[in-house]
Amino acid sequence: MKLKKYDLEGKELEEITIDENLLKVSVNHQLIKDYVVAVRKNGRQWSANTKGRSEIALSNSKPHPQKGTGRARQGCVKTSHYRKGAVVFGPKPKFDQHVKINRKERRAAIHYLLARKVIDGNIRLLKLQRFEEPKTKAVCRFLEAAGLKDNKVLFLCDDGEKTQKQRCNFYLSMRNILGARFMPINNISGYDLMRIQEVVVIDSAQKDLIRAMGGK
Repeated sequence: MKLKKYDLEGKELEEITIDENLLKVSVNHQLIKDYVVAVRKNGRQWSANTKGRSEIALSNSKPHPQKGTGRARQGCVKTSHYRKGAVVFGPKPKFDQHVKINRKERRAAIHYLLARKVIDGNIRLLKLQRFEEPKTKAVCRFLEAAGLKDNKVLFLCDDGEKTQKQRCNFYLSMRNILGARFMPINNISGYDLMRIQEVVVIDSAQKDLIRAMGGK
């Protein structure tokens, strides 16, 4: 398999060969499902909170006499059927709901999803040259020329100090583009890969891509 490398003008520069052994990965689909469910659960805040009867700042006195009115007896106005009353069985802040993800399972899931993107032709390489200032038009031209304009695109970069300036300028150039995301390749999760349609890897992160797929 080969990955196509483009420049910011959308012109194809060369093709990078990927070792086919990196693409021969078999993973149980249940493992992928369990991994994605765990990622989504760990992303929840668990901060929903409602007030019960003991937390409502209202009077404890009875709203009306128990007898003689023809109405049903009521204990207080804190009950749920009164205005500003308590919530019955409402959500409360949870205890720690973090789901542990095995490191080998996480790596296997990401390896499998990246391999599928390569096999389906949904990964491209991008060569950045002299990206000294933010320029959204340049990124838009690239997306249009590469046929990615209406797709959800994930840009992956490295986190080295040498490319920090270009990386920051590129992020400022694409952050306003609808459907485009940007992150270091070492921070990706399987959920990120499943949500997007196309992956664009900046050429400085090519070795990190191979490493994420089990290479050296």
